[in-house]
Amino acid sequence: MDAQKRAGNHSDAASPSSNCKPELGSRAAFEWKVRVYYEDTDLGGVVYHANYLRFMERARTEWLRSLGFEQDMLRSQHSLQFVVIGAALKFHRPARFNDELQVSVSVTDIGRASLAMHQDVHVIGAEHMHVCSGEVCAACIDAYTFKPRSLPREILMELAK
Repeated sequence: MDAQKRAGNHSDAASPSSNCKPELGSRAAFEWKVRVYYEDTDLGGVVYHANYLRFMERARTEWLRSLGFEQDMLRSQHSLQFVVIGAALKFHRPARFNDELQVSVSVTDIGRASLAMHQDVHVIGAEHMHVCSGEVCAACIDAYTFKPRSLPREILMELAK
């Protein structure tokens, strides 16, 4: 994962370990819907490119919630949080004002202290048009020291289902 290599001191803790790497479960991709509001668009009436990152972030939050993990509780009760350490997007077609989008989250790799995810954004409709795809790497860190820490066993168990 190139994003991890560029992440400075996060790279050692966030790199996958082949000895203790958990297997990904057969869980289908998580999907979340969002409507494009006027504030999400640029002067041309299409979704501003940076807003796809916001849509993807919301989908990852909802994905964690669907697994039973609230980010505020992870921070307050376990002193951990996730931070994006790398992201790469590819834009296929524009989404426009009032489109309903479907944003997916699929875990592609699990490191000792990181998750790599693939995300797709489609316009919901007759043609289910693919508008954006992305690769995102998130590191698990201590909420107070900002140092990498191992992914919690409870999360790893949910991912293995």
